[in-house]
Amino acid sequence: MYTLDQLLKKLWIDYSSINQQAHEIHQLLTERGEKVINDHIAFRTFNIPEIGIDALAQVFKKLGYQSKGEYHFKEKKLFARHFEHWDSLQPKIFISELKLEECSEDLEKTVYDLFAQVPKALIKKEEFCLSGRPWKPISLSAYEKLQQESEYAAWMAVFGFRANHFTVLFNALKSFQSLQEFNAFLKEKGFKLNVSGGEIKGSANEYLEQSSTIAHPVEMVFSDGEKVVPACYYEFARRYPLPSGGLFQGFVAQSAEKIFESTDNRPRG
Repeated sequence: MYTLDQLLKKLWIDYSSINQQAHEIHQLLTERGEKVINDHIAFRTFNIPEIGIDALAQVFKKLGYQSKGEYHFKEKKLFARHFEHWDSLQPKIFISELKLEECSEDLEKTVYDLFAQVPKALIKKEEFCLSGRPWKPISLSAYEKLQQESEYAAWMAVFGFRANHFTVLFNALKSFQSLQEFNAFLKEKGFKLNVSGGEIKGSANEYLEQSSTIAHPVEMVFSDGEKVVPACYYEFARRYPLPSGGLFQGFVAQSAEKIFESTDNRPRG
């Protein structure tokens, strides 16, 4: 059985291996004397019970996490839950799933063909949430068809089960006064940010501000060739105190919907 620290470390190693910008930003902040605290880790999946939210969450529940919030994304055809650990210093876990019954028959068939290749034994393993792509590479044409309907589904088909993004907790940073200032620092260092819905999603009135990089591009192997595709991104979250005094710990669906577009080929402005 993994300890939570072991699992989080393995997730970071896998995630950062295909998202070099995460290493670079982490190093830049460390060099400024900052201690980087992870606010949450996000995962993607499909709403097939065997590999859905509950399947990915099983290892986290064993390690002390409980479900805390539910979110609906009508435009993206997604449902999500977030989980919190009894130790508030541990990162939250955010797991979303694509509602296949709301997608085209072609997309649904493609996904079920992928699911048919997932070994049942793998689903029961503790490391299922970081097992990567458990099916054979799809064709470039199949990827492009998925992409036209759902960038989310296309990402899953290529990258499988792993952390889609980690998130820096802005509140723990000492050398920036605002998320705007932090974003300006990142842009000055050459990082491109997701501007869909605005560079900063959310507001103090919603108790949460979020921004993110554009997903790092990587070359992936398909069944009939290679193609550079959007991989993972790095998110930044500033949380504000509730009237009760504690920091808001949930998520804002309208903002998260735009954060999802960090893996789009051409995020909308």
